[in-house]
Amino acid sequence: MLRSFSYVTDHTGFCGTIKNSPSDFVVTEIEMPKHFLRDTRAESLPKTGEAQLEQSSPGLQQPKKLRTEPPGPCAEACGGGAPSPSERDPGWAGGDSSASPNKTQREGEPELKSGLEEASILDSLLGKPMSELLNKFACDLKDAWDLENNAGSVTGEFSLGPILDKKNRADLHGAIRQKFPFLGTVTKDNEVIVKGNADYRELCQLVTEKETSDFFKFLDAKLENSTFSFEPDGNKEHRKVVHHFINRKFGKVLETKSFTVTDVNDQPNMSIMVRFRGKSWSRKRSAGGFQEKQDLYTAFTLQKENLETLEAIGFLAAELGVLPSDFSYTGIKDKKAITYQPMVVKKVTPERLKEIGSKMEKKGMRIHNIHSACQHLRLGQLKGNRFDIVVRDLKHHSHDSSADLKERISEAMENVETKGFVNYYGPQRFGQGQNVQTDQIGLALLNENMVKAVKLFFTPEDTDDPVNNAKRYFLQTEDAKGALLMLPEFKVREKMLLRALNRYGVNHEGCTKGWLNIPHSMRIFYVHAYCSKIWNEAASYRLKIYGSKVVEGDLVFSEGNDESVSLNDKVHVVTAPEESANKYSLNQVVLPMVGHSIKYPSNKVGQWYHERLSKDELQMCKFRVSPLQLNIPGCYRPILKNVQNLSYFLEGSGKGIEIEDNHLNESKVSLHISFDLDPSCYATVCLREIMKCDF
Repeated sequence: MLRSFSYVTDHTGFCGTIKNSPSDFVVTEIEMPKHFLRDTRAESLPKTGEAQLEQSSPGLQQPKKLRTEPPGPCAEACGGGAPSPSERDPGWAGGDSSASPNKTQREGEPELKSGLEEASILDSLLGKPMSELLNKFACDLKDAWDLENNAGSVTGEFSLGPILDKKNRADLHGAIRQKFPFLGTVTKDNEVIVKGNADYRELCQLVTEKETSDFFKFLDAKLENSTFSFEPDGNKEHRKVVHHFINRKFGKVLETKSFTVTDVNDQPNMSIMVRFRGKSWSRKRSAGGFQEKQDLYTAFTLQKENLETLEAIGFLAAELGVLPSDFSYTGIKDKKAITYQPMVVKKVTPERLKEIGSKMEKKGMRIHNIHSACQHLRLGQLKGNRFDIVVRDLKHHSHDSSADLKERISEAMENVETKGFVNYYGPQRFGQGQNVQTDQIGLALLNENMVKAVKLFFTPEDTDDPVNNAKRYFLQTEDAKGALLMLPEFKVREKMLLRALNRYGVNHEGCTKGWLNIPHSMRIFYVHAYCSKIWNEAASYRLKIYGSKVVEGDLVFSEGNDESVSLNDKVHVVTAPEESANKYSLNQVVLPMVGHSIKYPSNKVGQWYHERLSKDELQMCKFRVSPLQLNIPGCYRPILKNVQNLSYFLEGSGKGIEIEDNHLNESKVSLHISFDLDPSCYATVCLREIMKCDF
């Protein structure tokens, strides 16, 4: 996978083999310090105009709106979040049938400020003339939206000029969003910029504009224990779309559930209720309303050997009688290795988890450090990984005439410790050695070729075992039911897909429903694999044509903690004077992971991206697969990464290391190497840079 890729160092390297056994490749997750972890039960709400306009999410295929009020203007989705929970989630049920559909705060809580109060605040913060200009911009924007007739763009932006006082900026953001909930605000170098809120427009396509306005005021007010209810809605499919919208955009801070209410005709109906994430709602009701209880979470450390992370979760879920989605973790670990990683499982007690320990050992797993927890884990919520690796069968490269292998190893270690390595995605990202690699499935999904994606997914390996026999049988017969019976229980993804195919057929519609039947994190995994492949190729092209020099049009990333600054605003395009002055180093250069919300380098590399996507017929791709609720906003990845805490020693077999005139008896020596890497960095890629050989 990496044979045509570049190196950043120029030492000779050496040959050897890795992963001769799982114990030769040990991965231990480095957990975040406790004081850096946020309690998701009290996670602060992103500012609607700032944080939400910085991210992007997919648009759904939306059914015809069922409200009597004409739909308000809408834009392409902007925001971030998580896949929607099912309305049938057993963890959410019940509700007070007398709940008022539009109640947005509880007794004793302050009322939201009125528009007049906000106008007065704006006048005092901006001055009357600027406040009037802002009002005119807001009115003109709404008029433009109406004229666009639901077009997908947000028209124009308006600068309020520099606001130097941080508190005044914060007050201004809040006042604007309360008076004009359809506007968003961002700060750039102390300048406050106002623009249309795309999320507001999209929600207007689903519910009335009054509901949309009230919802965004509720969202921005962030009142503790407050809830918001949409108008009663008897259409389940439409409610699902609203659930999906809120969870895609605000899933990190809001949760939704449908409850039975009494409508204006005193008839039972369903209403979607929204609240800030915290304690879960119980089935039981007390006289005062909802009786709340704490979600049950159990944390543990999973040790696995020669197992994929998702495969291990499948075993655990089947044994515990829960869903794979009830497990949370911070990242995927190597299969051909012994790995240690923290996990949290929902709806399982520590005692129950301890009971299955002996059964899991037979599957190649051990469960350590079991204890109660108060929240789930999130992907990326780790400091990095520690690798302890043994390289065996050491020898010189065939073109290397040096007799001193020990010196070759020493110079390689020093070089990489000083200069780093090219930050490629490793071959395991793509399913190394498989007949079909994960990026091929991702490309089929991006092209919305659902049948092809399913058939690629079920392409068997050249082995005779129950899993591959079931896949082979399905491809030959398209008999989903028969293949289901042949598959082992722990093959969770395959079974989920086959159940839908059995019900809906192996056609475009059936395959689409099949993909929707597996968790969102699994669906998007394949698309991300394709994006990773493109990034790898882009990195090689960039290094081939420009080398280590930072040139005009390159992208460099400036670190900063200002959450009001969007990701794209943190990425700077290198200018010609900056190139001449050698202002930046290659360590600061980033390349985009393809998506709908990134910018490309404005040099030959940017042109390469467009040509490469055209080759895969993605030149018009919006990187939103609406039928599968997949959204790929894109991000930026540094070209180079550094290794930390690098150490190594040489060990001989039997009598130890043999040194003759400071030269190693290479056939009897193994290299033990340990180092730490940041999240999303690959040890095999780092080793490739050290050894100058592919695996």
